[in-house]
Amino acid sequence: MKNLFLVISILFTFNSLAQNSIIFTIKDENDELLTGANILIEGTTTGTVSDENGVARFSNIPNGKTVFLVSFIGYETTKITLHFPQDNNKSIVVELEEGEELEEVIVAATRSSRTIEDIPTRVEAITGEELGEQAAMNSSNIGMLLSETTGVQMQQTSLSSGNMNIRIQGLDGRYTQILKDGFPLYSGFAGGLSIMQIPPLDLKQVELIKGSNSTLYGGGAIAGLVNLVSITPEEKPELSLMFNQTSALGSTANFFYAQKFSKTGITIYGSANHQVPYDPDDDGFSNLPKSTTYNLNPKFYFYPNKNTELLFGVTSTFDNRTGGDMEVIKDKANQQHVFSEKNTSERYSTQFKFQNSNDVRSIVVKNSVSYFKRELNIPNYQFGGKQLSGFSEVNYSLYKEENTDWQFGANHYFEQFKETRTDADAKRDYTHNTLGVYAQNTTDFSPKFTLEGGLRTDYNFDYGTFVLPRIALLFKATEKLSSRIGGAMGYKLPTIFTEDAEKLYFRNIQPISSDQMDPERSIGGNFDVNYKTVFFDAVTFSINQLFYITQLKDALVLRENQIDNTSFFENADGNILSSGFETNAKFSYADFKLYFNYAFINTKLQYDNINNQKPLTPKHNLGTVLMYETEEKWSIGYELYYTGTQFDEQYNSKPDFWVMGFMVMRHFKNLSAFINFENFTDVIQTNYEPLVLPPYNSPTFPDIWAPSDGFVFNGGIRINLL
Repeated sequence: MKNLFLVISILFTFNSLAQNSIIFTIKDENDELLTGANILIEGTTTGTVSDENGVARFSNIPNGKTVFLVSFIGYETTKITLHFPQDNNKSIVVELEEGEELEEVIVAATRSSRTIEDIPTRVEAITGEELGEQAAMNSSNIGMLLSETTGVQMQQTSLSSGNMNIRIQGLDGRYTQILKDGFPLYSGFAGGLSIMQIPPLDLKQVELIKGSNSTLYGGGAIAGLVNLVSITPEEKPELSLMFNQTSALGSTANFFYAQKFSKTGITIYGSANHQVPYDPDDDGFSNLPKSTTYNLNPKFYFYPNKNTELLFGVTSTFDNRTGGDMEVIKDKANQQHVFSEKNTSERYSTQFKFQNSNDVRSIVVKNSVSYFKRELNIPNYQFGGKQLSGFSEVNYSLYKEENTDWQFGANHYFEQFKETRTDADAKRDYTHNTLGVYAQNTTDFSPKFTLEGGLRTDYNFDYGTFVLPRIALLFKATEKLSSRIGGAMGYKLPTIFTEDAEKLYFRNIQPISSDQMDPERSIGGNFDVNYKTVFFDAVTFSINQLFYITQLKDALVLRENQIDNTSFFENADGNILSSGFETNAKFSYADFKLYFNYAFINTKLQYDNINNQKPLTPKHNLGTVLMYETEEKWSIGYELYYTGTQFDEQYNSKPDFWVMGFMVMRHFKNLSAFINFENFTDVIQTNYEPLVLPPYNSPTFPDIWAPSDGFVFNGGIRINLL
């Protein structure tokens, strides 16, 4: 018995000696403590995260050599090698260096060098791995990428063409400004089919600013602004290919090349997409049109010196799509099968930018010219037009002190539309010329308070002068808690290119006269709170709670003239009031991430004594995503989205529904393979009601309020050749 106790005592003593401990304190180069940094023992799944004091503790470490990996988003990963028991009970300070990833959270849309956490403007950015995963889900366009953002709805306006419009916080697509690298390329007539023709592979990040951002980009961004930021060339070359195939027989190929040389640089992006007509509900009409789309976008960079950059870019898009009766699409038309919708379009745009920057100031000169042509044909009706757009700007940024930024600028917007083929009695041609000047200041009054204020004045040759103030405040209560509050005004010049007009194929719609129509005007504000912490020394948690309100005055409303069967626009006799809140939460533990979002969208039509919720705008939207990601190996995700009840244009209530998705991506050294099961429970509107109403030789199409294509899975590969 004594011998047994002796053996147990020796084993206990040996085991105790092998149980080592270590304490890490994680800081950045500015000596600021980092909350939520990941510390992992190399080759294992054992890890922890730093608490609010930047401290992480490990215990029960066996004797021998142990390698710790310390990482934090935006910083270079650091390796620390320790030997136990020699290093037992040590307290080690780890200083992380800023890495390339940090550049992804610098917001280009604000034209400052501040990061997303340090600006009073509330910005949501889709970057890095998340952007790559979304591109894999749909590599033909950015529709899915935007639709999975809280408070954003992709509203399909045509079953036959597949056209979609982006709605932010319940407001129609014409109130959202879409930019590419700060150039406004998609507006007016050119906004038609735009979401369907923007592929995602060449994007470094996507930035969303919800609510008016009038100072820098004009008053048209009433609901919000989407800025698509392209990848720029680096000294290390990049050459990528992506191939994607869907179960609906859609095929997409993407090509991207970028490289920076000593004084020059180049990026070339090309994509091709082909979709066969797809009729999943077997009603004889296509739910996805037959389409072919090509994109080509070369850009050339010149660097005369370290402070100067010149950019020349050209973008071209060719799109041909035919939807409708499947027999007609297959060239088997007869007296019973006659309906089809054919859309052919071409886009060309040029981009020029000159930028000279140093530590205290920056001068940027921009110019873009855009040409868009589209022809639409249905039986017994045709519509076609051309739009020429121009944008020119001079911007001067001054970083007078460490805590103060100034922006001064002037720009000119030009938009001219001319009809080329129409059955309308009068052409709807128009020309908009708008000159604008602006100034904006961002000042850190203390480590806790940052104030941003701006003023813009626009003059339009037809509609007069618009004065647009804007203000925003950032309050950093602690390292864990911060909040923002802001407000701005905006305006939108009237055109016939609205979602309601698109549904009518622009048929029998009367021209808009500047003498009889007022511009739409808005005022709005938002308030949000951010909180982040660490639970149980292992789980990081962050939450953003946003509240918003936007009032739209003189809204453009399409009316029907029963006498002559025409339609005309007029200003509403009341307002549109959009209010609500958004909740975004994130939990992280080891290789797992859980995202939760909820949007309450209360958009009231306060005119014509309606005072009802805006049609096709569900009040309740819920989403949750569970991701498992191991560095450079696996990305596995499960998605669940809920859409609440809504009303169609006749105020008939539509049921709520759930949609699920599942994606797996395997990363190898120079290749990633993926498969994505989108809407695998096969939710489709025809489970509730028909998408096409007879007679089928002259059909009518109900409003689209649920998925129209059902379950579609896709798979593909992305190859990095350099």
